[in-house]
Amino acid sequence: MSDASHDRHDPQGPDAPARAVPTVATVEALVRSQMAAALGGRRGMVEAGIPGMLFTILWLTTKELQLALVVSLAAVGAAIVARLVQRSTLQYALNALFAIGIGWVFVRIAASSGGSESDQALAFFLPGILVSLGYTIVMAGSCLAGWPFIGFMLGSVTGDPTAWHQDKQIVRLCSRLTWVFLAPGGIGVLLQGPVWLLGWADVIDVDLAVLLLGVLRLGLGWPLRIASWSLMIWLLARNATPIGDDADQPQEA
Repeated sequence: MSDASHDRHDPQGPDAPARAVPTVATVEALVRSQMAAALGGRRGMVEAGIPGMLFTILWLTTKELQLALVVSLAAVGAAIVARLVQRSTLQYALNALFAIGIGWVFVRIAASSGGSESDQALAFFLPGILVSLGYTIVMAGSCLAGWPFIGFMLGSVTGDPTAWHQDKQIVRLCSRLTWVFLAPGGIGVLLQGPVWLLGWADVIDVDLAVLLLGVLRLGLGWPLRIASWSLMIWLLARNATPIGDDADQPQEA
């Protein structure tokens, strides 16, 4: 092939820098790194889950809201101290601290409105439901708009935030991955939201609502997340051929 024909095929010219073409391998590496960052391994999962578990158990057994909050904060504090001593990342402990802090703000709002301790305990779970609802709406909207959220994560790796959108196969793959990624939060909202509203409206006993929310958040939340990540990796494994290169080649008859 002559140089002229090569230039016609590549409008950027032979001396243009090669554009980073996203491949399934790139996406797979991204998903694995994001999974490690989101879950934090066994230790990160424990640091994120134990404070909420302690709050739920202590509230249901003692009905002492302040005790439940203090013990939850103490558990986070112990995790932070251990991380500082070991000079490891504080991300997962701080995430738990932030979640408890926001929950405490809602507890104080409920208390200032004249709510009972049971109402305050119920309020503790509201921020998590609202956050899950928010990111579920954003991610679903990104898929419906044709710009799936996972694609931008891929763009952050390749260095071009929108180049991935030029390949329809990558867009379809990222859309599937985004739907799977948002599923745990969406399912959590669908299950926890009605329970919270029923407890808030006194249709069911508030203590029962708190118990159900604790079970749903701890007993269902992490298994759903792990299942979601596993399905994402399985979807990627089914597309083991780099799709960026294939998209530019004619299909065989």
